[in-house]
Amino acid sequence: MNAILPSGLPPAPVPLIPDSAPFTAAQRAWLNGFLAGLYGGAAAAGNASAAPPPPAEDFPWHDPGLELDERIAMAEGRPLSRRLMACMAQLDCGQCGYLCQTYAEALASGAETSASLCVPGAKPTQKALKALLAEAPAALPRPAVAAAAAPAGRPVRFVAAHRLTGAGSAKDVRHVVLDLAESDLTYEPGDSLSVATPNDPALVDAVLALLDAADDAALRAELLHRRDIARPLDRTMDLLAGAAKHAPHAAALRALADGEDGAEPADADLLDLLAAFPSSRPPVADLVASLPTLKPRLYSIASSPLARPGRVELCVGVVRDERRGRLRDGVASCHLAFRADAQTPLSAYVQTSHFRLPTDAATPVIMVGPGTGIAPFRAFLQHREQIGAKGRAWLFFGDQRSATDFLFGEEIAAWKTRGVLSQLSLAWSRDGARKVYVQHRMAEAAADLWRWLQDGAHFYVCGDALRMAKDVDAALRGIAQSEGGMTADQARDWIVSLARQGRYQRDVY
Repeated sequence: MNAILPSGLPPAPVPLIPDSAPFTAAQRAWLNGFLAGLYGGAAAAGNASAAPPPPAEDFPWHDPGLELDERIAMAEGRPLSRRLMACMAQLDCGQCGYLCQTYAEALASGAETSASLCVPGAKPTQKALKALLAEAPAALPRPAVAAAAAPAGRPVRFVAAHRLTGAGSAKDVRHVVLDLAESDLTYEPGDSLSVATPNDPALVDAVLALLDAADDAALRAELLHRRDIARPLDRTMDLLAGAAKHAPHAAALRALADGEDGAEPADADLLDLLAAFPSSRPPVADLVASLPTLKPRLYSIASSPLARPGRVELCVGVVRDERRGRLRDGVASCHLAFRADAQTPLSAYVQTSHFRLPTDAATPVIMVGPGTGIAPFRAFLQHREQIGAKGRAWLFFGDQRSATDFLFGEEIAAWKTRGVLSQLSLAWSRDGARKVYVQHRMAEAAADLWRWLQDGAHFYVCGDALRMAKDVDAALRGIAQSEGGMTADQARDWIVSLARQGRYQRDVY
């Protein structure tokens, strides 16, 4: 959570881009230098005698808790690159191959031509970017910038993918276990695991059939392992539109490329596009080149290495729904749930994080993690039990139904019995007439939460950024106002100060 530091607070430590981040050494060096300048720490960049850095630039919109229109309003009057940056999802998740700032700068300069790379921002971000780019003077095209190189993956072996949700649940959530014996990967609670998986072979074969290339082994390998066929870019649709021999097909493809409301087929993958527009068959090499690379998927680690030596465990929500008469599978989640086996190694690397337990194990911790957001908090609780932490711990967990969706419920109940958890607040949105969510439980416990925070507790949130995390943030601000007597502005500054002290941390996606 990036925001302005209220006056009078000590400067925050200079953050560093970890070696495992998806950037080259040169890119990491540039980013670390930029962060050193931004936070006023020239010495941290490795040159204590350097001249003072220029004044830090303010990015008030770089907060995923803000609505898109709020962020755009904050950037009004700024250079194009900053207004483009305000349209991003603000997660710096790396799925686009950039950071939010560097993706915006690449678009503004013409080095990047696709406005649909921001996966969490989805269609709203794409539309906002295209609107700004359409209004701006055309940038002089610059040479394409290579996407940031991800760290080399290490082989890990699939062990199991046990179902955590019960019969009758609307969700399929898996407890995925991977063996690290063949890798030298190490991790800490709070880290994430980046897992590379292939596309569904059946989907690849269906695409090849429509391209009349079923016997092309090299093309099959390219589509199976290296190209994202589930998320064609606007440039793919533009290419298909230009190749369409039927005018209505060309018009429909251009509407899809522009992100127009009501354009069909909505949320199309490559198979949908090829099936819906048979008059469009550009050269296969051009079509493949227009597709994004198949990127690893990032999962918060749900285990502590002290409790699970030699293994790493994940909590994976299976993405699967039916569209236009066929099942659409999430690339990584369905591979892990249905197709992975112990004989075929997966490629993975650890994404280190600043999402960390307090260094003093006596410090109280408050954890808010509904649904699969429970993952890092299971790691935290395993770790705290292993080290015998004496500090208080409070978990807020929620999902749809207590009977089918209490993920890791037996473990959590046992931690409560053994005192590893001091307090447990549960919220079930489908068990009663009223939908109850974790932010409602927070409001009900406002007085106790405020006392914990005044005692120095660290507050953690993990889960959905677009809805849950914003609601939790609003609830926390409300508690500061109701229990702390703050105004709305004071509550905002208090939240900012917690974040800058490392006492308010979010792992949101």
